[in-house]
Amino acid sequence: MNAPSVQFRDVPESEIPRALALAYLVFHETPESDQRRRHEKMLATCLRIGAYEGDELVGFAAAHPFELSVPGGGALTCPGLTFVSVAPTHRRRGVLSGMIGELFARCVAQGAPLVALWASEASIYGRFGFGPGTYGTTVEIDTRRPLALRIAPDPRPLRLVDAEAAPDVLGPYFEGTRSRRAGRLARTRDWWREEWLAEKDEEDEEFSPARVVVLGEPLAGYAIYRTKQGDAASQAKGLVRLDELEADSPQVAAALWSYLAGIDLTDRVRAWGRPVDDPLTLFAGDPDQVRVTEEFPALWVRLVDVRAALAARSWSAPVDVVLDVRDPRLPANEGTFRLIASPDGFSYAPTGDAADLSLEVRDLACAFMGSVTVHALVAAGLVTEHTPGAAPMLDAALSAGLLPHTADAF
Repeated sequence: MNAPSVQFRDVPESEIPRALALAYLVFHETPESDQRRRHEKMLATCLRIGAYEGDELVGFAAAHPFELSVPGGGALTCPGLTFVSVAPTHRRRGVLSGMIGELFARCVAQGAPLVALWASEASIYGRFGFGPGTYGTTVEIDTRRPLALRIAPDPRPLRLVDAEAAPDVLGPYFEGTRSRRAGRLARTRDWWREEWLAEKDEEDEEFSPARVVVLGEPLAGYAIYRTKQGDAASQAKGLVRLDELEADSPQVAAALWSYLAGIDLTDRVRAWGRPVDDPLTLFAGDPDQVRVTEEFPALWVRLVDVRAALAARSWSAPVDVVLDVRDPRLPANEGTFRLIASPDGFSYAPTGDAADLSLEVRDLACAFMGSVTVHALVAAGLVTEHTPGAAPMLDAALSAGLLPHTADAF
C-alpha cells in the first residue's frame, strides 16, 4: 500500500549524514569515522533520492554514475543502485516502490537504458524487473603443495607495484581490456584507491594492505591480493585472499596463480567473485587442489529502455523473432515487438504478429547480458516458446563468447 503522505525528492548534499544515519540503522552498522567520511565522499557524487514524510527522511536510495560494458564491446550508462534503506517504521507502505519508480523515471529522462545493483535480499528485486546479469564463484586452492598445472606459465618476470602507484599502472590496462566481457564497470582513480587498493580492509582488519603483482612490459596481467597471518595455536598457516586477477592469456594467468599459490607461510588461496568460466578450473592439474566452493548471482541488471539496450550490444548471428515482453512497471517496454538483428543491422519495433517467445523483462535482462540462455529459461518454465526453434535462434544471435562478469561490488 502506498503511503500518500510520503513524497520523493532529491536529498541535498547537506543531508548526506542524515541519509547515512538511516542506512546504518537499517543495515545494523556502526562504522568508524574513516568509513563514514568515505561514504559521505562517495555519496556526494551519486544521484540521491529521498522519501520524506513531512520533514522526516523515511527512505533513501543512491545511484552511482556508472558505465557498464555490454556484450560485443559496447558500453552503456548504467546507474548503480546502492544504500537502499527504508525506515523500520515505514516498511510495507510503498516507500521502496516509490523510490525505485522515481529512479526509473530519472533514468528514462536522462537516457540511461540500464540500472544495476548488488542485491542484499535477492527475493525483493525480481518484482521490480531486475535479473541476475552476472554470476560469480568462489575458488579455493590448497597450497600445501605446489600448484599443479596442465599448461606452462608465462616465463616473463613478475614485479610488485606499490599500491600508491597502482592506479596509474592498472587503470589503463583494465580500461583497455574491459570490453572483453559484459558486466565490467568503468573505474575512476578514486574508485581504484578507495575500493580496490585501500590500506585497510573494511570487513576484516586482520588482512594486510592490498598487494599488487604484475607481469609483462607492456602489462599483460596483474593480481590484487591481501594476506592474513596463520594461527599458531592451531598450527594453521596464513591465507592469501585474491581480490582480482586479469590476464591476456591462460599462460599469464597461470604465472599469476602460481605466484599466489607459492607465497611463503600460507597454505590457502581464496578468490571470491571469479568468473564462472575462469580458465583456472580447466588448466589446473588436480581438481581436488582447486575447488569451486560456491556460485552466486552477482550484478543484477534492469532494462529500463529495452530497445536502446538491445541496440547497443552486438549480434553474432541473424535473428528474426517476435517477442512478447511483460513489464508492468515500465509500460513503454511492454508489448509485442519484432526483433530483427544481425552482425550488420538491428531493428526492434512494435508488431501485431503472433509472438514466437513470451518473457518477463527480468528474464530478458539475463539473456541480454548473456548470464543465462533463452533455452535454459524455456526449460525452467520462465519463457514460453510458441515457435519451435525460436529460443536457440535467439541464443545464437546473443552469443558473445566469454560469460559476463562483475568484480566491482557496491
